[in-house]
Amino acid sequence: MSNIKILVAAHKPYWMPSDDVYMPLHVGKEGKADIGYIGDNTGDHISHKNANYCELTGLYWAWKNLEADYIGLVHYRRYFTKKEVRNIEAKKEQILLRSDWEQILANYPVVVADKRKYYIESNRSHYNHAHHSDGLDLAEQIIQERYPEYSAAFDLVCKRTWAHMFNMFVMRRDMYDAYCEWLFDILGEIENRVDISNYDTYEARIFGFVSEILLDVWLEKNKVLYKEQNVSFMEKQNWVKKGGAFLKRKVFGK
Repeated sequence: MSNIKILVAAHKPYWMPSDDVYMPLHVGKEGKADIGYIGDNTGDHISHKNANYCELTGLYWAWKNLEADYIGLVHYRRYFTKKEVRNIEAKKEQILLRSDWEQILANYPVVVADKRKYYIESNRSHYNHAHHSDGLDLAEQIIQERYPEYSAAFDLVCKRTWAHMFNMFVMRRDMYDAYCEWLFDILGEIENRVDISNYDTYEARIFGFVSEILLDVWLEKNKVLYKEQNVSFMEKQNWVKKGGAFLKRKVFGK
């Protein structure tokens, strides 16, 4: 039986699945009150950067401190599920269990979220409508300088009209280590070059946003075999509000 650990990134107490494959992790715990979960502020960590790196502080912590054959990340309100259902309680019953994960990972070294399709715009135009363009522009520049073999994959992913979002995945340990080493090197260099002092709290999450694109770049360049899996949101979503915000960005910019 493989040692599979899937972090559930959280910043407040919340319902958690009981299956032992899931590990609730308090992301951004540094300087915060204890909420009863393991924190991302032990050992080698970047917990204090959570406002800018989002759930990636948990990803980093696991990379440096966690022993497992497979490591993954989900969110306290988003999980990989067998299928989509409407009722919140029924969604909890659809969350993948250890037996499901063992079966999937026996055939695929990586599991990612189902494609999010934008249809009317590319990943790059969507990013630039939703965020300051600096982060993605710098990622491209740094890849050209440090990892030129990834430039073609970066260009391809930016031109796509779909992406695997949410920084949600489960990876075999050797791939996880390789991905994190590449990802955090690029993000660290972006951090050295970008001035976010005038960003609001949403835009200040720049490194979390950029990494969603970089995941697909890494998968593409390395021709990784992966399985796409349904993702369920554990709360009601206001699709009218979400759609309106999307169209507002598209028509009027930020």
